Amino acid sequence: MQSNPHIPTRILRLPEVISRTGYRKTVIYEKMKNNSFPKQIKLGRAVGWVEQEISCWIDARIEASRTSSNST
Repeated sequence: MQSNPHIPTRILRLPEVISRTGYRKTVIYEKMKNNSFPKQIKLGRAVGWVEQEISCWIDARIEASRTSSNST
């Protein structure tokens, strides 16, 4: 993933990731374990997720949904 130097990178904390995805904490961590969700990054003692990675993941789920719907 390349970052755009004109757009600052935002780090999302867990409550916002939960809000954006609709997943519970346990589902997010299970999906990360199965490599089907973006990995968190360490922020000292805290952790967060790169906003662009979460947005791309959501966009991919939308695209997959649209593609599978059109093939039926």
